[in-house]
Amino acid sequence: MSKRIDPAALQLKDQVVSINRVTKVVKGGKNLSFSALVVVGDPGQGIVGFGMGKAKEVPAAIRKGIEVAKKNLKKINLFNTTVPHMIVGHYGAGRVLLKPAPEGTGVIAGGPVRAVLQAAGVANVYTKSLGTTNPHNVIRATMRALGDRRERKAKEPPATERPAEAEAVRS
Repeated sequence: MSKRIDPAALQLKDQVVSINRVTKVVKGGKNLSFSALVVVGDPGQGIVGFGMGKAKEVPAAIRKGIEVAKKNLKKINLFNTTVPHMIVGHYGAGRVLLKPAPEGTGVIAGGPVRAVLQAAGVANVYTKSLGTTNPHNVIRATMRALGDRRERKAKEPPATERPAEAEAVRS
């Protein structure tokens, strides 16, 4: 199990993905409230989290969503400025394809996927949202895709001659 990340030590930026008006029908009529889906992250550190808050007013719902997102922060390992390899994340009926992109491409993504990737600090990536367009499921599928990756390291340039072998050849 991973250690909890302390949000106080980070430069967190939040982004509201969706705000939904919710009504509950009761005996006396309808109770109106709002739910907000929020993504929070530190692009420099590669840390991202998401949360949902519900309240009678929109600002309170956003504030609650940010608090929940700060409790669910996860570290994302990147390869330079992109994802290490192609991967599909699944959650419910939501599927998200993440594909590495060359430097200068930017984030080719829509809505909830873009919010998560920008908050995580991914600068170059191709994405495709497959299946549902429900922002909750799309965000969870994106987070799973980022969490399911294998690690990839930069290739070292091949050494033409090692110094010890060069000395042995000259002698």
